[in-house]
Amino acid sequence: MSVIDDVIRSYRAPRAVFRRRLDLGTREDKALAVLMGGCLLVFAAQLPRLARVAHETGEDLNMLMGGTMLAWIFIMPLAFYVIGTLSHMLMRLAGGKGTAFGARFALFWALLCATPLWLLWGLVAGFIGEGVQMSLTGALALLAFLLFWSINLREAERGVEG
Repeated sequence: MSVIDDVIRSYRAPRAVFRRRLDLGTREDKALAVLMGGCLLVFAAQLPRLARVAHETGEDLNMLMGGTMLAWIFIMPLAFYVIGTLSHMLMRLAGGKGTAFGARFALFWALLCATPLWLLWGLVAGFIGEGVQMSLTGALALLAFLLFWSINLREAERGVEG
């Protein structure tokens, strides 16, 4: 199944989709591709907002995009690796039986699954601007990310091998 189909299916059956993805084996290259895809899409979600900010404030759009790209394409992947590994260590203390790869992949897959809502947030931020709508879509995107992460992490730390 394609990644896009799996992201869509994750909104109906997140545990089953993540388990199937995890059972494909420990492939750090695929995990990195999922992470970089998610970070790239979150970066793309920022572009309408950045264009609005540049238009309203007169700031240079290229500088805004450069800073955002540095953050989402270079720094955030490293942060996600650290957060994913730390989450495994915390789950291990709580009795988790999974692997560090599974915990990292749980975080990466949660990010990718939440990106459709981050893209919606970017459109709202770019076309409507700051307000209740932007806050609600941002809260919805964050909630979806946290829910996916908690479901995936719980599934990864069960330690069931496929």
